[in-house]
Amino acid sequence: MARLILSLDNQVLAEYNMTKERYTVGRLPDNDVRIDNPAVSGHHSLIINILNDSFLEDLNSTNGTYVNGKLIKKHALQHGDVITIGHHQLRFSDQQTTDTEQDEFEKTMVIPAGQQNADQLAEAEQKAEEAAAAVSDAEAGVRLDPEDAAALEDEPKAKPLAESVAQEPVSHSETQVGIDPNSAPNALPLAKLQVLSGAFAGRELELTKALTTLGRPGVQVAAITRRAEGYYIVHVESGTEGDFPLVNGQPIGPQARKLTDNDVVQLAGVKMGFFVS
Repeated sequence: MARLILSLDNQVLAEYNMTKERYTVGRLPDNDVRIDNPAVSGHHSLIINILNDSFLEDLNSTNGTYVNGKLIKKHALQHGDVITIGHHQLRFSDQQTTDTEQDEFEKTMVIPAGQQNADQLAEAEQKAEEAAAAVSDAEAGVRLDPEDAAALEDEPKAKPLAESVAQEPVSHSETQVGIDPNSAPNALPLAKLQVLSGAFAGRELELTKALTTLGRPGVQVAAITRRAEGYYIVHVESGTEGDFPLVNGQPIGPQARKLTDNDVVQLAGVKMGFFVS
């Protein structure tokens, strides 16, 4: 059964089971989904359910109806779509299609480690590590005044962790193992990608793995690494030299780039939003 989940500023306000053919959304009391806010028109939008399909229509509202950040007049809803009406969001959830279509999306865009060149993955991880270290160094430089920094230069250098603690070697395939979101470190919130374009628009992928490789081999491939300092995206390979993934419309280049909340990633012709939970 399809559902609508109403929220404001990431706080869930109400849930609606879609058991009727028509649902109106607006500010007036006679709406099926009432949003009592001046930014919402009296009768703002309409959702029509026909068999297993749902369609959203804007009712000539003053401020417009948006789906996944895009202004629409009419839209065929898909699982995971986020409808923005005024300052409120309505997430459309259709559990009937979730498992099959999500699996299909992952088969299409998520590349298992065993199918990717190990040297390329190692290089991607190294670039992410260097970028994270540069961020840490920059932040440390901001925190320390010149005298403290000079004093640290005279201190004996600590041995790298790899030298001081015996560790089992980790293969690149092991970095693909997901983590339990409930036991994830509090210092780094979990993040996800939401597809914004194409046949899989609205699909979501939680970034619970240390290394997630995305794209289409021979076309464009990138890796997103999950590190203590944040999430980093790095180019792995492409069919055309210098064809780098885009973040907010700009090529990331050969170095790793740190992702921030609401960044838009374009990879292998697919636009995806990066969102931090």
